[in-house]
Amino acid sequence: MPFKPIENPKCPKCQKSVYAAEERVAGGYKWHKSCFKCGMCGKMLDSTNCTEHEAELFCKNCHARKYGPKGYGFGGGAGCLSMDTGSHLQQGDDIVVSRAPLLPKAIAKAPEGEGCPRCGGYVYAAEQMLARGRAFHKSCFKCGLCTKGLDSVNVTEGPDKDIYCKVCYGKKFGPKGYGYGQGGGTLQSDCYADSNAAPKTTVIDTACIKAPPGQGCPRCGGVVFAAEEVLAKGRPWHRKCFKCRDCTKTLDSIIACDGPDSDVYCKTCYGKKWGPHGYGFACGSGFLQTDGLTEDEISQARPFYNPDTTSIKAPPGQGCPRCGGMVFAAEQQLAKGTMWHKKCFNCAECHRPLDSVLACDGPDREIHCRACYSKLFGPKGFGFGHTPTLVCADGAPAAIHSDIRPNSGPKAAPGQGCRRCGYAVYAAEQMISKNGIWHKRCFCCVECKRSLDSTNQNDAPNGEIYCRGCYGRNFGPKGVGFGMGAGTLTMA
Repeated sequence: MPFKPIENPKCPKCQKSVYAAEERVAGGYKWHKSCFKCGMCGKMLDSTNCTEHEAELFCKNCHARKYGPKGYGFGGGAGCLSMDTGSHLQQGDDIVVSRAPLLPKAIAKAPEGEGCPRCGGYVYAAEQMLARGRAFHKSCFKCGLCTKGLDSVNVTEGPDKDIYCKVCYGKKFGPKGYGYGQGGGTLQSDCYADSNAAPKTTVIDTACIKAPPGQGCPRCGGVVFAAEEVLAKGRPWHRKCFKCRDCTKTLDSIIACDGPDSDVYCKTCYGKKWGPHGYGFACGSGFLQTDGLTEDEISQARPFYNPDTTSIKAPPGQGCPRCGGMVFAAEQQLAKGTMWHKKCFNCAECHRPLDSVLACDGPDREIHCRACYSKLFGPKGFGFGHTPTLVCADGAPAAIHSDIRPNSGPKAAPGQGCRRCGYAVYAAEQMISKNGIWHKRCFCCVECKRSLDSTNQNDAPNGEIYCRGCYGRNFGPKGVGFGMGAGTLTMA
């Protein structure tokens, strides 16, 4: 039986066998990788942009040119006419392309009032543009003066039943005069209806129609109508009069400042006339602002400050405990339920300024700093000054003795006081040993006077306390091996 090889699918492009290593699948056919390209423009394709038609591949653009819909709205952009079949892209055909302009075909006329208002032809749904309930061709939907193409955003319907762009509508039917031109403050006198004759511009005096007192414009006194009204602090102004009193700069609701004299100013003039003056209030920090003012005007406009806190007396028990004046919220300092002036809130002894952290309330209803409070009301003696100094607040320096044991005060009952000095021991300074209680300053070795604590004190049989060295010399074992080092002889 003769050998028959397996038949592989044929490529629709070159009619050769397609193997698995190079195949591309599209539309139920298998193609070579090199044949998988557009049949018109030769663009290489992939699975995302290929389109198959009767065993032939196209890119999406060429497929739309050759087999897509034709007519208005199907070109490259909205409103374009597409009659391109892509025949100029086909290779091997000698096609002469005409460069003559495409002339529009004759449009069938519609009955009166039913067709396009511009050309009178029938308007179909695919190309209609609506304006004021009337249907226009997309090509006829343009300004009646400048023939600019329009859309639903910039179309404006005129009183003559035609459509215009916004600029032409303003020129033909808009208001005329100052402020109605292309920019604010310009004069618009363009008119097409009166043979291009500009209308006469008349300047109307706003003060010629006087208003009742207190109801008109604060600047000219005339009646203010709604079309020209500008409000500032509840009062109506003419738009023409709404400018700075000093520099006559035109104002708006953002830069207008109401002055104390019931007039309006720009921010710069308001700051010069009514703002704060002095260093730090000019254009930059650290400069002195005195622009436009004399020394007398600056001193008169400067707010009055009275440093005397006792000028306004408070009821007894309600004012500042130091000066007796009324204490307001902007300057109050609290201490033990009493209110103080910030100026008076200092130490009664050294007059150091205080705050809520440093202030100490004394029993004399005054406030003190910590150092002065300790001198006046704190405990006295060794250990209670700036450690370990002696504090004496009576003015005379105390005599310092070599013996630090107390030598004054009440003696304790026998067996209840300090084992060394015999005076009473309070809880804040007591040290406890096996034989009794001691003052902290008396809790030292009886021989070498070394200060002791609970880790190195030794209770002796004689009722005293020793450090370890002195206890070993007095009560420890004697002989070889019991000295300061191994092998030594101790006979002390």
